[in-house]
This record gives sequence, structure tokens and C-alpha cells, in this order.
Amino acid sequence: MKYRGRHRRRRRGQALRATLAGTALALTAAATLISTSQATGSGSPGGLTALGTASRTAPLRLHEKPVDLDTLDRLTKDMGGNVGVDGVLTSADQAMRDEAGCSTAERAALPVEPTATRAYCWDEGDEGTRQWQPRSVTTSGDADDDGRWGEHRVILAGWTHRDRQAAAPTRERGLARVAFVDATDPRALRYSWVLLVAPRDGGRDFEPVRSALDGMVWYQDKLIVTGAHGSGLLVFDMRRILRAGVDSGAVGRVSGGYSAGGYRYVLPAVDAYEPAGGACTRRGGGTPCFGSLSLDRSSAPDSLVAAERPTAGSERTRVWRYAYSTAAYRTGLLADSRGRVDAVEAYETRAAGVSGVLAHTPRGARGAQWYLGQAPEAPTRHGSIWRQTEDGAEAATCTADRSHACWGLRTGSLSYWQETGEVWTLTRAAGRRALYAVPLSAVDGSLE
Repeated sequence: MKYRGRHRRRRRGQALRATLAGTALALTAAATLISTSQATGSGSPGGLTALGTASRTAPLRLHEKPVDLDTLDRLTKDMGGNVGVDGVLTSADQAMRDEAGCSTAERAALPVEPTATRAYCWDEGDEGTRQWQPRSVTTSGDADDDGRWGEHRVILAGWTHRDRQAAAPTRERGLARVAFVDATDPRALRYSWVLLVAPRDGGRDFEPVRSALDGMVWYQDKLIVTGAHGSGLLVFDMRRILRAGVDSGAVGRVSGGYSAGGYRYVLPAVDAYEPAGGACTRRGGGTPCFGSLSLDRSSAPDSLVAAERPTAGSERTRVWRYAYSTAAYRTGLLADSRGRVDAVEAYETRAAGVSGVLAHTPRGARGAQWYLGQAPEAPTRHGSIWRQTEDGAEAATCTADRSHACWGLRTGSLSYWQETGEVWTLTRAAGRRALYAVPLSAVDGSLE
């Protein structure tokens, strides 16, 4: 069978995999330290404003809508059972290039201050495509506190089909796929694709999931991603990765078995969290459209952190969190009260164009610090990363031009790998795509 991805391996031959030397790249010694009061023309978002009343947090409420277990069991059985994360990684046949093998344009998309300690670029076929765009990242550091899934260190990168050309096949628009990256050997990252799907017809068939994949978190055995147009969340079970036995352009049941549009594997949705107030709206104050997601292991219990999808012209963005369930029979699912999920903490920020969000409480601190990746107005400029609390905001300035455009170029969501202390994200522009990590301590050092 000739699945997508194999032809790229043959074309490239042996991919460049120069050793990273295992040590952090030097941080720029001349980084300028600022506070909000020191910034001139900074556009500082200032402090977070708590959404303290029930009426203001009510639009964040979700209702859980699980898929029928019999439906899932039927599809799993008909497709030969779970192949597991290990099965996907074993067949990973596309190599990533380390920073030494990235092009000049790809390296130019990396952050200026603080610098990345690890950086990788995609196979050339994925690097240059304008039809697909990387949007979000999560890791086995989210999935398990030891940073591994079985014997592997794993990075998941969410990509969405963004081709808006009139000639583009309508059936592919909005499709969502996930790159499963085997990062066990930091000198030789390889990946394979999994298509996100939704069961239908009682488990006799499936259809593609359509999502911008602005946010994605892998926690325990579940993967939670943003839904279509940011309305609600979809849940996938990592114990139900299924193999498509027919190689064709169709997605679903076909003559002779199941096809996934040329991909080897599918991951069917098992649950959903729908906004209690109906479909999301891009108007301020209503039901929010989900943007970036991340995991906070420093909260009690662990929590899913969310940011509102950026809205043109909006002066405020909401950021909030939901607690994960601690019940043994609800692994990887949000805490609920009879199917209802409420935000346990929520704020407004004056940061516009939020592309990534993290919340983390340092040991001994009284409350969480919120980190926001902010996209610039000009798409050719680097973004900014802010740290906010209710007391104020801080950001690093670039030594060269005194601006805050020091973060990556057009970055996606943020993911904190607690075991290694690294923040992971990715850049999105075709020809300038990189997956990179920066120690959270380096981010904090550049702010203080």
C-alpha cells in the first residue's frame, strides 16, 4: 500500500540529522529586562481581570456528550482493534531535521530572545505545503508526569487543511490530522500521520473531523482538541487508534474495508464538550470560540487551560481553566456534575491576537502566572510572549530594536513539558515552519 508520506522518505534519502550536542544554546547575553512600568510604547496588556460573577463565567460552561460505547466497540472491532501509539511510531517514516539542517528561512522563524534550546523542521513535503498548516502541540510530558508514553517520548502536532483556492477539493477543507513524532532520540525525530474522524451509523462507518486545531492537549489516555470553528471540544481515546486497510482518497467505509484519505491510521472521537449556551460567537462576552489549549500540572487537580480564539478588533480576550476529573473511571476527562463542566478560574486580558496560553504556579507562589503568546499585527514580524498576573504584565524586549517582537514567527499553541522544564510551540508559515522548545526558566529570566 502506498500511503502518504512514504514517497517523501524516498525522495529525501537520508535526512539531515546533525547532533544537537545535548546542551542548551546560549541565551542572548544582552537581553533587556523590562517591567510594565519600564516599557515605552509597549502596548502592555496590563494585569488580568478576574471574571468573578456567575453571570460572567456562565458562557464558559460546557455539557458533555459522550459517544455510545457500543458504537465505539463496533468500529474498533471491525477495524481490527487498537494499534496503539507504539504501532504508529513504529511505522514513522518521515524524518525531521534538527536546527543545523533547517533552512535559513526556517531558522529565522525561531525566537530571538530567549533563544530555542531545541529546534526541528519538517520533511520538505510538509514544510512547503500551503494546503496544510500546523496549529497546535502537546507532548507525552502532558500525558504522563514522567514524560514518556511507554518507552517513548512523543510530540503531537495538530495540522488543519487550509486550502481556500476555488479548485481545492471541498471534501478536504478543514480536515484535521496529527503528526505523531517519536522524540525518544533527540538526534533523530521521525513522525507519522493520524487522521481525526468521528464514528457514524452506529460504528459501521466514520467521517472526517473538521477543525482548525487551534488547541490540543494529551492528558492520560485522552486527547482533547478544539471543535469545528472553535465551538466546544472533541475528545479522542489513545487506546482506540485504528488502522485503515484500504488506500484511497475516500474517508470512511469503502469496498473492502475502511479508507482514511491515503493515511494509515485514524483516531475516532469518543466524547464531546458542547457550549451550554449554544454555538460560539466571535462577539465579546458571549459563548467563546476556543483557541489555544494547554495543561497545567501545577494546579490541584490538574487542569485544562483555554484561551478565546482571537477576534478582529476585540480589545479583550478571556482565559480560563477547567479541572480534570480525579475519578479512576474518568481518566483524561474533565470534572463534571451530571454532564456539566464549569470553569474553575477565569480572567480577561487586554492582550489581543492570543495564539498560545499557559498557566503555571511556581513552587511557593500564591497563584498562577499566565503566559500568553501574542501575534503581531504585521504577519512578517515575530510575536511576543507575555507573563501576566492580576498585578501586571511583563515581556522581554529585543536588544536590536527595543520592540517586544522576540518570540517565534506566527506561533501556535504552547505546551509545558514539566519533566524537562521546556515550553514547546511551533511556527506556521509555509517555508518557515519549525518545532521548538525554550526552557520556562529562560522565559522567566528574560522577563525579570
